[in-house]
Amino acid sequence: MENGHIQPRLNQQVPDASDWLALSLLPRLGAGRLKQWHHERRAWPQQWLDALSVPQRHYFLYLRHPQGHGQVLQPMLDWCTAESSRALLHPDHPAWPALLNELPDPPPVLWAWGNLACLEPPAIAIVGSRHPSSAGRHHAQAFARTLADAGSCIVSGMALGIDAQAHEGALSAGGATIAVVGSGLDHTYPRQHRSLQQRILDAGGLLLSEHPPATEARPAFFPRRNRIITGLSRGVLVVEAALRSGSLISARLALEQNRDVFALPGALEASLSAGCHALIRQGATLATTPMDIIEELGGPWCAYSSKGAEDRPACRVGDERQRIEHDPQAQRWLALLRDGAVSLDELVLRSGCSVSDTLNALLALELAGQVVMCGNGWTLSAPSSESGAQTR
Repeated sequence: MENGHIQPRLNQQVPDASDWLALSLLPRLGAGRLKQWHHERRAWPQQWLDALSVPQRHYFLYLRHPQGHGQVLQPMLDWCTAESSRALLHPDHPAWPALLNELPDPPPVLWAWGNLACLEPPAIAIVGSRHPSSAGRHHAQAFARTLADAGSCIVSGMALGIDAQAHEGALSAGGATIAVVGSGLDHTYPRQHRSLQQRILDAGGLLLSEHPPATEARPAFFPRRNRIITGLSRGVLVVEAALRSGSLISARLALEQNRDVFALPGALEASLSAGCHALIRQGATLATTPMDIIEELGGPWCAYSSKGAEDRPACRVGDERQRIEHDPQAQRWLALLRDGAVSLDELVLRSGCSVSDTLNALLALELAGQVVMCGNGWTLSAPSSESGAQTR
């Protein structure tokens, strides 16, 4: 096939979306090489084509020829054009997240569905076990809710367990959330999260994947997917992880990407806490409240607030404390904790409430800075002379 057949389609100075898509489909062409060529600003198309092997060059030219384009690329691109909320992102796209360029192997393209504005605020990833405890679910949602309320975008993988709770927490705060999935965006995985996926889209969230439409989820895709979750984020919070957990892969990737890693401590005898404790021993920042993360990362949250400074949760803590002081139901819960730490099971027994109602009450009190979780359950937070300084 002669170059002249496609030359009219290759006369721009940088690769367009179809070019990037074709490059991403070439066999034995690593993402790291594409990043290098783009970083070196090699002349397009000639210097890029010259760097390809002969089989790669022939296949690329076929894909950009009308016949190959129509048979291979166009069906994928048709998925994008079917809805205005869909897009094919690439390194020259105006919405491309710059943080991904720090990865040694950023994805050549990202299929997007939803609100691209979710890529603008500082993001934090929340990951953890697919089979968390009730406390783990509670904390994932509580941290996500507070961090989203503070102006952060919550990034996770829409998997069962902690991932889902992280998205739920962001949605409950009316905040931004991004789900990076390990399949094509037209395949919901796991299937029971179809409702969650739709609620993310309806609420102005964003779905991302490096896999084209019609790609089903495969086990090998998920470790690779994790590098995008951490790459989009300024920090990664691990909530409950066993020692042989995929979440520890995310933590390792985050460290390699020079991201901050945070871990929630848990009961010493709990296997789901072992991974977090190992991360803390290795230098991860111990986080017991969302403010630990906000204060550690500092700058991004100080510089950005999607809701305005007057609405940031740190400014509302004092008001929330006053509300709780006059709320008989909240005072009843606090009275149950005045003699020391109480386990979740014991709180359910003493209060006569369901597990769900108990966790919801603890969530409200925790967000108000009144209670904290410890190794033995929940306890009252320590009095602070800086309680009035929470408005900073």
